[in-house]
Amino acid sequence: MPYYVYILLCEDGSYYSGYAEDVRYRFEQHKKGRGARYTRMYKPEKIVYMEEFDSRSEAMKRERQIKSLSHSQKQRLVNRKRKIE
Repeated sequence: MPYYVYILLCEDGSYYSGYAEDVRYRFEQHKKGRGARYTRMYKPEKIVYMEEFDSRSEAMKRERQIKSLSHSQKQRLVNRKRKIE
């Protein structure tokens, strides 16, 4: 089963990144306050980015890379992906 890295846009304009097997389900968990502490404080509005990986370890590695990016770098990543889709 594939794993996905995702970026959520939160109400305050910030981004939250994570990984999951089922991004839609995980997003719903975040919205209900059952996700990460960050998304309990800064409510997620929508999924703005996803990448698919063959393994959990690959997804976790990419998640760490994305978490280390600045807000503007994440924004460029999100915008670049939108132009492709």
